[in-house]
Amino acid sequence: MKSAEIWKNIHTERASLADLLATLTPQQWAQPSWCSSWSISQVAGHVLAAAEQTPLNFYRKLAAAGFKFNVFTDNDAKRLGALAPDEIVSRLRLRTSTTNGPPAPTIAMLGEIVVHSSDIRRPLGLDHVAPTAALVAVADSWKNSNLLIGSKRRITGVQLLATDTDWSHGTGPQVTGTLNSLILAMTGRKEVHSELSGEGVTVLADRP
Repeated sequence: MKSAEIWKNIHTERASLADLLATLTPQQWAQPSWCSSWSISQVAGHVLAAAEQTPLNFYRKLAAAGFKFNVFTDNDAKRLGALAPDEIVSRLRLRTSTTNGPPAPTIAMLGEIVVHSSDIRRPLGLDHVAPTAALVAVADSWKNSNLLIGSKRRITGVQLLATDTDWSHGTGPQVTGTLNSLILAMTGRKEVHSELSGEGVTVLADRP
């Protein structure tokens, strides 16, 4: 997928998430997400931080966090997640046409919004599926990568098989499910395991 198409999908997914966030109640904003120990408001803050990021700001804040990436992202998620919901929504909507970002491949930005949108939607009982081409691009970018999220290590020795499109990867005990659910499993969201089938699910369950 070319860069222009990747950005088009990023912008569409950001706009969709902003529309959803605008409808949430205070109780929903405070609810735990599927991302580590963050609440839904903190995941929204993390999404906003990535959407507003620039390389210079990224390195400055990473240095301030002692070059500890998890500390850096946690600080921003909690700082921006504490903003008023209306401000988070309005600022995210301003990022539905811009192409700034951290010093990372553009496809990583697409993976960011796809996965974190599910981190917010799934615990609320909501579903949203990004275009198939976008999901395939994200899955293909992570299947051989251990950068930050360790997806390659996590899925080594199992075969992932999508039930809703023609996509598969790997060999070994099968893990079957929708491509969106497989992507969440690749990124360590164990809550999604109940949506998957196959002997390989137990393999994933034993891996961090």
